[in-house]
Amino acid sequence: MAAPQPATPPGHTDDWWRGAAIYQVYPRSFADGDGDGTGDLAGVRSRLPYLAELGVDAIWFTPWYLSPLADGGYDVADYRVIDPAFGDLAEAEQLIAEARGLGIRTIVDIVPNHVSDQHAWFRAALAAGPGSPERKLFHFRPGRGEHGELPPNDWPSQFSGQTWTRVEDGEWYLHLFTPQQPDLNWAHPAVREEHEEVLRFWFERGVAGVRIDSAALPAKDPDLPEFVEGRDPHPYIDRDDLHEIYRSWRRIADEYGGVFVGEVWLPDSERFARYLRPDELHTAFNFSFLSCPWDADRLRAAIDDTLAEHAPVGAPATWVLCNHDVTRTVTRYGRQDTGFDFATKTYGTPTDLRLGTRRARAAALLTLALPGSVYLYQGEELGLPEAEIPRDRIQDPMHFRSGGTDPGRDGCRVPLPWTADAPYAGFGSAVEPWLPQPEGWSTYAADQQADDPDSMLTLYRAALELRRADPALGDGPLRWLPSDDGVLTFRRSPDLVCVVNLADGPAVLPDHTQVLLSSGPLDADGRLPSDTAVWLRS
Repeated sequence: MAAPQPATPPGHTDDWWRGAAIYQVYPRSFADGDGDGTGDLAGVRSRLPYLAELGVDAIWFTPWYLSPLADGGYDVADYRVIDPAFGDLAEAEQLIAEARGLGIRTIVDIVPNHVSDQHAWFRAALAAGPGSPERKLFHFRPGRGEHGELPPNDWPSQFSGQTWTRVEDGEWYLHLFTPQQPDLNWAHPAVREEHEEVLRFWFERGVAGVRIDSAALPAKDPDLPEFVEGRDPHPYIDRDDLHEIYRSWRRIADEYGGVFVGEVWLPDSERFARYLRPDELHTAFNFSFLSCPWDADRLRAAIDDTLAEHAPVGAPATWVLCNHDVTRTVTRYGRQDTGFDFATKTYGTPTDLRLGTRRARAAALLTLALPGSVYLYQGEELGLPEAEIPRDRIQDPMHFRSGGTDPGRDGCRVPLPWTADAPYAGFGSAVEPWLPQPEGWSTYAADQQADDPDSMLTLYRAALELRRADPALGDGPLRWLPSDDGVLTFRRSPDLVCVVNLADGPAVLPDHTQVLLSSGPLDADGRLPSDTAVWLRS
């Protein structure tokens, strides 16, 4: 094996992650290098110059491991093998090195809560039978009822449907997601040891960090009690056992100079902050901001709450508008309800894409001006809307487990448009992509936007260039300034101010010497129109 490579490229400080701009790649939908209709690592490598020109500091890859793809790759069969649909391990190592040469780090995705039902451990557990050591790696239990015909308990699923599946010998196994994703037993030392070895495996290949999927879920109450709403502690969310697990992970990350970002959905800010103590995770995703409606008071409250909950542990905040699970920003902001909630997703929601695009442009400048790190989901820089996938082409298990009422998450996972006049907008070759691109998708193509001074891509490139060049942006203090109702105004340095107008009418700008960047033109009187943001030099 090659000698470990430094996670931090030359010329960068070890705390790069505190103010980084990180680009999320969903490999199946980013770029198709071999022309089979599925995105792959060759496609990503071919587009690394695009990402370097965009101005991002790191790439976060959703799972690229061997997987049956029952849940978009979050059902991992082997963490040390790249899925053949994407490439192989040698190509992953080459991609990591090539990206590092451009000053772009790599973050991989680890899913500790569960594995695929095709994982060697689970296949061995099925074959070994009740009471075997192999089954102790998972949560196998006898059923309730006279003949064991009822599941062991009534825990609700993270998706719709049941959380227990019965096998041929009569036992049941736990899966908080789909039946193809059996939950691991984190009370077993072999589970901990294996994940620690997986972390070392990828750090030794030069990755700079790890994103932890469903980070608050792996530990379970060993008694598997009945679910009672509001019971504290919760039987499988945010259990105290988790913190020792992440402390052991942090010791490994510190050996390699690596960082963690956790997917931690928790309403309790004090408990959320525990994951960010100096000996645990470096950062965690900020979902209160992501799900917040386009409303000045609520956005300000989300920002204040986020900064307040991070301050006691000295961790930087993270900011994100969209990801591979969430309705795209342009679409969400063009609806009457501009917030996000999985429970309210439905078909046929009226959307004003022109309005949504104006707001998404303003939200980009707001987000990139906030203190901490920012995550940009692929295609957001192109202003892509949510696509409505024909029912016979949907692949997301959330749709099927809801009985067809939930449109699922495929609408934000449609393959990217790269070249306006090429088949399938230049995603690959003449082979139709794994998800259909809607009519008019080529109008969002990157090559077309690159030459348009008013495009979403041009706006993101300009904002990221300014963010990199100005030390006041990224991590650091934020101070609110007086402003009218519906207007957010804050200072990031003695001379840098961000103003976002969410009011119905134009807003008067504070005194300034220069307009650095605006999400849209100012009006004839130099005022900031509604649903527009601006960065000022004061």
